[in-house]
Amino acid sequence: MKTILITGAGTGMGRATAQTLSQHKDVSLVLMGRRKDKLDAVLAELNHQENHVAVSVDIGNRTSFRKGLTSISPEERDIVALFANAGIGGENAYGDDDRWDEILRTNLNGTYISIMETLPYLKASKQAFKHILMTSSCLARFGVPNYTAYCTSKTGLLGLTRSLAVELASDKILVNSLCPGWVETEMAQQGIQLLADRMGQDYQTTYDQQMGFVPLERMSLPQEVGNLVDFLFSGKQNSISGQGIDINNGSWMQ
Repeated sequence: MKTILITGAGTGMGRATAQTLSQHKDVSLVLMGRRKDKLDAVLAELNHQENHVAVSVDIGNRTSFRKGLTSISPEERDIVALFANAGIGGENAYGDDDRWDEILRTNLNGTYISIMETLPYLKASKQAFKHILMTSSCLARFGVPNYTAYCTSKTGLLGLTRSLAVELASDKILVNSLCPGWVETEMAQQGIQLLADRMGQDYQTTYDQQMGFVPLERMSLPQEVGNLVDFLFSGKQNSISGQGIDINNGSWMQ
């Protein structure tokens, strides 16, 4: 049975990806995140529930992540893919309450720790190709005022993707990042509400304004992201590596 680790599995895109991947009888999922109650709720929704496990970890702490891996007996599991999806959003501003360290610790350092702690198991797998997939953002493509830490952290993941894709190519580990735009998640809703509060208007008005900047005038659904992850991990392709893959309704076009 193939094991796939998902960080940030308790909500949003992580949850939707777990739901999609659990449809495969030969897949065992390790759901990782900060809140065990959220992970357990997702676990209860999955197909073939007996194949999966939920583990609470702090991805920004290598000791916590390593302990979490050890607790699920990874030596007995064929770990073939990591979806390093955990992250936080929001604004930051220089000063005593600056969230710079907090955001980079989770989004950039936490992703790096997740990959490095999982890497020995990926290398040990006998699968022909293995996968590392990170969640970056379309905000890695362009700047947004007041989001300096978030934009920096997500841009850093694209550099990490390219470097590791070359470094791990001989191990047949494909390394990519997703660059979502607006996705219908709690984080996105909080972002819209923050903008609404700043402009002194209601949520729906602000939502409509933001969608007006998006060519397809919509947010992606978390399930669409899950379907893309499913394809990338499916074995139907073994050629995509070192890429930032945009899924953002046309918000960024290359």
